This record gives sequence, structure tokens and C-alpha cells, in this order.
Amino acid sequence: MRRHTFLLAVLLLVFALALAQCAPGGQGGGKQTYKVAAIFPGVITDADYNTLGYQALTSVQKDLGLEVGYSEKVSVPDAERTMREYVDQGFNIIWTHGGQFFKATIAMSKEYPKAHFIAETDGPAQNPPDNLWVMDRNLHLPFYPLGYLAAKLTQTGKVGYIGGLTLPFSYAEAHAIQQGIQASGRNVEFKAVWVGDFNDPAKARELTDAMIAEGVDVIMGSLNLGMLGVFEAAKNAPHKVWVTAKYTDKSEFAPDNYVTSALYDYSKPLKDIVQNIQGGKAGGYYPMGWNTGTTLQMPLRNVPPELNAEIEQLLKDLKAGKIEVIKDTSPIEQ
Repeated sequence: MRRHTFLLAVLLLVFALALAQCAPGGQGGGKQTYKVAAIFPGVITDADYNTLGYQALTSVQKDLGLEVGYSEKVSVPDAERTMREYVDQGFNIIWTHGGQFFKATIAMSKEYPKAHFIAETDGPAQNPPDNLWVMDRNLHLPFYPLGYLAAKLTQTGKVGYIGGLTLPFSYAEAHAIQQGIQASGRNVEFKAVWVGDFNDPAKARELTDAMIAEGVDVIMGSLNLGMLGVFEAAKNAPHKVWVTAKYTDKSEFAPDNYVTSALYDYSKPLKDIVQNIQGGKAGGYYPMGWNTGTTLQMPLRNVPPELNAEIEQLLKDLKAGKIEVIKDTSPIEQ
């Protein structure tokens, strides 16, 4: 009789454990367990946009103690399939690092309402699903001080912007430069061109050479791998050319021409959003800005000390909210 009682107790315990595993998060209806997966358009070793995303993901793993996973070099057509695979593996927070994945992420958030999704875009979304967090990158913000800097630095009175694709965020960057130039008080000619690709160094160099031939001596780049072509053109220019870049320190490519980079830290935004999800807020809107890691790399390189001090003060004013950088995504004629 005792043997039957023991067997019954074992069966009841196994049944209880099975029920616990079926509860949300696999913890018997207790605290939800979260696993975070990220989708990157490029490789995490690019020392550029994808590296920043990987650093943010590892900060979630280290600081919040969560299990993470990621996929590199995911194309837009493969994004939905990749997200489905992660959800099937038990990942319940999916972050797509790149505005090109926005539509696919919305589609998946509707298909999997019990999971949470984080999508990047360049403005608030219209009627987003309840389980979607929208990370507004506000990539244009540092281009205001870059425009001001370029206007103060130029010797020819001509400055240029070279972008990848004619996307809303790129137009906003160019308009922010124009706003910064106007604030400088200097009469400066501004030229904006687009390569048609963020990762084509040959085409980027060709367009940069053309700008330099027209007398441009400060060039603000908004490219990924294409920046290599910009730097090569600057190093071989017939006159002094200063270059600014984006995302990370790129001074090694042209030490005598490099000035600074527009920097973006995705670690705080991602951790803030994940913690909001842990706290019960399934979706929302998160604008990136000066207080979440958006800034310029300081100190500036290859500029007079007084100009470095002037830009430092400008950044303080921007971070204090004394200056509004307008987000204007209207097209610019080339």
C-alpha cells in the first residue's frame, strides 16, 4: 500500500511540474522569463552600425541577466522567417536593428501577439500593435552641430553632405546641417549628394572627388562601408579637406583629415525598453536623443582649440534643451 502511495505522489509531482512548464515563462505562473533576440542587417564586426547593435544586445545580457541570441546579415525578405524561428525557439523579445525591417516587424507583432517586438524607425508609428515598441532613432540630431562646425571650419565657404539612400532620415540629416549652418552666422554654400548605396566605396569616392573639384573642403559623411571612399578622396585632394563620419570613431582611416563622428549608443534605449517590458508595459514609443547617447565624438581632431571649445558649449546647450533641432524629412534637390 505504501508503494502505491509513493507512486501516486511521484505521478502528482510530475504532473505539477508539467503544468509549471506550460505556464507563461515556464515558471508556474510566476515571474515571466524573457529571452531577447536581435536581427542585424550586417556583420557585428563592421565597427559601425551593426557593432553598435551587438554592443547593446550584450549590455542587456550582462546588465539584465537575460539570455540573448542574434542573426547577422539578414536581408529584408528573410526578416519574417528569421523572426518566426526565434519565436518558435522561445524568444519573446525580438529586436530588429534597422529601419528597413520596420514593416516586417509590425507584421510579426500582429502574428505573435504574446511576444514583444522592438522596431526602429524615424518617427512615431501610426496605430502600432500593442506589443510593439517603436525606437525613434532621431539620427538627424548630431548633424545640427556638424553643420555649425562645418560652417566655422571651411576655408572655401563650401561644405558638403554625402549620404547613401534618399531616405527620410537622410533628408532630415541634411536639413539639420542647413539649420546648423544658419545658426553659425556664416554665408556658406551647402551641397548634398547621395551615392545610392551605403556600402559602395568606389561610387562614394567618385562623388566625393566631384565635390572636392568644386571647392568643397568640409564633407559630412552618412555612410557605412562607403566612408572608405570618402576618406581616400580627402587624403588625395588638391586642397585641405576635413571629414566627419557617423556611428563610430573612424579616425584611423584618415588621421590628418578626420574631425569627428556622430555617435549613437543603443545600449540605454534597448535596456530601457526591455525593462519596460519586464515591468508590464508591452509596447510604446521611445525617442532616442541627447540623454540616451546621441552626441559628437569629442574632442574634435584637426581643428583649432577655440573651435573645439565652441562646439563643446553648443553640445551643452543642445543637451540642456536650449536649442531645438527640427526634424524635416522633406526631399532635397541634388
